[in-house]
Amino acid sequence: MTGDNSQLSGYNTVTAYLIVKDARQALDFYRDAFGGEELLCLAGPDGEGVLHCEMRIGNSVVMIADESVGSTSARAPESLGATSVTLHLYVDDVDTLFHQAVENGCKVAMPLYDAFWGDRYGKVTDPFGHEWSMSTRVRNLSNEELKLAADEYMNAPSA
Repeated sequence: MTGDNSQLSGYNTVTAYLIVKDARQALDFYRDAFGGEELLCLAGPDGEGVLHCEMRIGNSVVMIADESVGSTSARAPESLGATSVTLHLYVDDVDTLFHQAVENGCKVAMPLYDAFWGDRYGKVTDPFGHEWSMSTRVRNLSNEELKLAADEYMNAPSA
Protein backbone atom coordinates (compact mmCIF):
# COMPACT_ATOMS: atom_id res chain seq x y z
CA MET A 1 0.00 0.00 0.00
CA THR A 2 2.87 2.40 0.61
CA GLY A 3 5.42 1.75 -2.10
CA ASP A 4 8.07 4.28 -3.10
CA ASN A 5 5.76 6.17 -5.46
CA SER A 6 2.47 5.93 -3.55
CA GLN A 7 2.75 9.13 -1.51
CA LEU A 8 4.50 12.46 -1.56
CA SER A 9 7.74 12.75 0.36
CA GLY A 10 7.15 14.21 3.82
CA TYR A 11 3.53 13.06 4.01
CA ASN A 12 2.15 10.27 6.18
CA THR A 13 -0.18 7.53 4.96
CA VAL A 14 -3.23 9.30 6.43
CA THR A 15 -3.51 13.07 6.07
CA ALA A 16 -6.33 15.12 7.57
CA TYR A 17 -8.21 17.49 5.25
CA LEU A 18 -10.03 20.25 7.13
CA ILE A 19 -12.90 22.23 5.66
CA VAL A 20 -13.48 25.65 7.22
CA LYS A 21 -15.48 28.79 6.54
CA ASP A 22 -12.43 31.08 6.38
CA ALA A 23 -9.32 29.13 5.41
CA ARG A 24 -7.00 32.15 5.39
CA GLN A 25 -7.99 32.96 8.98
CA ALA A 26 -7.72 29.28 9.95
CA LEU A 27 -4.20 29.02 8.51
CA ASP A 28 -3.10 32.03 10.57
CA PHE A 29 -4.75 30.53 13.64
CA TYR A 30 -3.13 27.08 13.20
CA ARG A 31 0.25 28.78 12.73
CA ASP A 32 -0.12 30.67 16.02
CA ALA A 33 -1.90 28.00 18.07
CA PHE A 34 -0.09 24.85 16.91
CA GLY A 35 3.12 26.10 15.30
CA GLY A 36 1.94 25.32 11.77
CA GLU A 37 4.03 26.17 8.72
CA GLU A 38 2.28 26.87 5.41
CA LEU A 39 3.73 24.80 2.57
CA LEU A 40 1.40 25.52 -0.35
CA CYS A 41 -1.72 27.58 -0.87
CA LEU A 42 -3.90 27.81 -3.99
CA ALA A 43 -6.46 30.59 -4.32
CA GLY A 44 -10.04 29.80 -5.22
CA PRO A 45 -11.87 30.96 -8.34
CA ASP A 46 -11.19 34.59 -9.25
CA GLY A 47 -8.54 34.70 -6.52
CA GLU A 48 -11.17 34.48 -3.79
CA GLY A 49 -10.81 32.16 -0.80
CA VAL A 50 -8.63 29.06 -0.56
CA LEU A 51 -9.10 26.20 -2.99
CA HIS A 52 -6.41 24.06 -1.33
CA CYS A 53 -3.68 24.66 1.21
CA GLU A 54 -1.14 22.43 2.94
CA MET A 55 0.33 23.15 6.35
CA ARG A 56 2.93 21.21 8.32
CA ILE A 57 2.17 20.82 12.02
CA GLY A 58 4.96 18.91 13.73
CA ASN A 59 5.91 16.06 11.38
CA SER A 60 2.51 15.87 9.65
CA VAL A 61 0.78 17.76 6.88
CA VAL A 62 -2.81 18.96 7.26
CA MET A 63 -4.73 20.02 4.16
CA ILE A 64 -7.18 22.92 4.49
CA ALA A 65 -9.76 24.46 2.18
CA ASP A 66 -12.70 26.80 2.29
CA GLU A 67 -16.17 25.36 2.48
CA SER A 68 -17.65 24.82 -0.96
CA VAL A 69 -21.06 24.03 -2.32
CA GLY A 70 -19.99 22.58 -5.64
CA SER A 71 -19.65 18.97 -6.63
CA THR A 72 -17.71 18.08 -3.47
CA SER A 73 -20.34 19.54 -1.12
CA ALA A 74 -17.67 19.98 1.56
CA ARG A 75 -19.05 21.56 4.72
CA ALA A 76 -17.35 23.12 7.73
CA PRO A 77 -18.28 21.97 11.25
CA GLU A 78 -20.02 25.32 11.80
CA SER A 79 -22.40 24.56 8.92
CA LEU A 80 -23.03 21.02 10.16
CA GLY A 81 -23.37 22.00 13.81
CA ALA A 82 -20.85 19.35 14.87
CA THR A 83 -17.73 17.45 13.90
CA SER A 84 -17.27 13.70 13.95
CA VAL A 85 -13.47 13.76 13.87
CA THR A 86 -10.84 14.61 16.45
CA LEU A 87 -7.32 15.42 15.31
CA HIS A 88 -4.71 14.16 17.77
CA LEU A 89 -1.32 15.75 18.42
CA TYR A 90 1.42 13.82 20.22
CA VAL A 91 3.91 16.41 21.48
CA ASP A 92 6.87 16.68 23.84
CA ASP A 93 5.20 19.27 26.12
CA VAL A 94 1.41 19.05 26.08
CA ASP A 95 0.98 21.64 28.84
CA THR A 96 2.72 24.35 26.79
CA LEU A 97 0.87 23.54 23.55
CA PHE A 98 -2.51 23.25 25.31
CA HIS A 99 -2.10 26.67 26.94
CA GLN A 100 -0.82 28.17 23.66
CA ALA A 101 -3.90 26.86 21.84
CA VAL A 102 -6.26 28.27 24.48
CA GLU A 103 -4.44 31.63 24.53
CA ASN A 104 -4.93 31.81 20.76
CA GLY A 105 -8.68 31.18 20.89
CA CYS A 106 -9.36 27.46 21.36
CA LYS A 107 -12.06 26.52 23.85
CA VAL A 108 -11.25 23.83 26.41
CA ALA A 109 -13.31 20.73 25.60
CA MET A 110 -11.54 18.54 28.19
CA PRO A 111 -8.98 19.95 30.64
CA LEU A 112 -5.53 18.40 30.78
CA TYR A 113 -5.22 15.41 33.09
CA ASP A 114 -3.08 12.33 33.63
CA ALA A 115 -5.02 9.64 31.76
CA PHE A 116 -5.17 5.96 32.71
CA TRP A 117 -3.43 4.90 29.48
CA GLY A 118 -0.22 6.75 30.39
CA ASP A 119 -0.63 10.10 28.62
CA ARG A 120 -1.09 13.61 29.94
CA TYR A 121 -4.12 14.41 27.79
CA GLY A 122 -6.64 17.14 26.98
CA LYS A 123 -8.92 18.43 24.21
CA VAL A 124 -9.69 21.82 22.69
CA THR A 125 -12.09 23.03 20.02
CA ASP A 126 -10.68 25.56 17.58
CA PRO A 127 -12.63 28.64 16.44
CA PHE A 128 -13.55 26.80 13.21
CA GLY A 129 -15.30 23.93 15.02
CA HIS A 130 -12.58 21.28 14.74
CA GLU A 131 -11.66 19.28 17.85
CA TRP A 132 -8.01 18.68 18.69
CA SER A 133 -6.85 16.26 21.36
CA MET A 134 -3.25 16.43 22.46
CA SER A 135 -1.00 14.48 24.75
CA THR A 136 2.46 13.69 25.99
CA ARG A 137 3.38 10.13 26.99
CA VAL A 138 4.29 10.15 30.69
CA ARG A 139 4.46 6.39 31.33
CA ASN A 140 4.48 3.31 29.16
CA LEU A 141 2.14 0.44 29.99
CA SER A 142 2.16 -3.13 28.77
CA ASN A 143 -1.07 -4.34 27.10
CA GLU A 144 -1.93 -6.19 30.31
CA GLU A 145 -1.34 -3.10 32.47
CA LEU A 146 -3.41 -1.03 30.05
CA LYS A 147 -6.35 -3.48 30.21
CA LEU A 148 -6.23 -3.45 34.02
CA ALA A 149 -6.06 0.35 34.11
CA ALA A 150 -9.00 0.61 31.68
CA ASP A 151 -11.08 -1.83 33.76
CA GLU A 152 -10.30 0.13 36.91
CA TYR A 153 -11.17 3.42 35.20
CA MET A 154 -14.46 2.09 33.79
CA ASN A 155 -15.51 0.57 37.11
CA ALA A 156 -14.55 3.53 39.30
CA PRO A 157 -17.48 5.23 41.04
CA SER A 158 -18.33 8.59 39.50
CA ALA A 159 -17.75 11.66 41.57
